[in-house]
Order: sequence, then structure tokens, then C-alpha cells
Amino acid sequence: MGRFNQALIATSLVFALASSATQAAAASASFDGTWNVRIAASSSECGDGQTVSIGINNGQVSSAMVSASGTVAEAGTISVILASGIKKASGSGRLSGSSGSGTWRGALCSGTWTASRI
Repeated sequence: MGRFNQALIATSLVFALASSATQAAAASASFDGTWNVRIAASSSECGDGQTVSIGINNGQVSSAMVSASGTVAEAGTISVILASGIKKASGSGRLSGSSGSGTWRGALCSGTWTASRI
């Protein structure tokens, strides 16, 4: 294969990879914004629920209310870890449009969550 063809293939691959990364970031960015997340426990001993505000920016989860980290994938699947003091929980689920839902689990408790975009 000639050098010209190798260079053409290499250039095409670079553009394809860059385009793919840009499309994934743009798709994840469609969930960007502030979300209110209502956390419900499966047992009343774990509390009666709480609402936490989270932010999503380019598919990355954060919060000013609690320590939060996680990601939102292109299809809307979300994986997050929330912590406040010694309490820590991991959650997963799906966002779609301006709402979402899923499950969470901590050391002693578990439950469900629902989210709505503000």
C-alpha cells in the first residue's frame, strides 16, 4: 500500500474517532442541567425520603448539596455515587427527556429514586 493511501486511511480514522467522541459528548450533553432527585427508601427505618439537587454537565454528575460523582451515557443510563458524612449510596437508572428513575443501595438501606429536570 502506498504512503498516500496509508496517510488517507490514517486521516480518515482520526476524523471518524473525533466525530464519534463529539457525537457521544453531544448526546450526553442533552441531559445537561439541574435535576431534582427524590430518594425513597424501601424501609421506613431508613427515613421517609429526601430530595437532592444534582447537576449534569457534559455527562458528568455533581451536586452542591452532597458529594456526588457519576456519569450519564449517551442513551441516558446513569450511574452515580452520593455521599454525605459517613453515609454513602450508589445508584443507577435511566434518564429520558426531562424525567428519570432507578434504584439505589447503601450499606444498610436501599430504595428507588425519581428525577425531574428543573
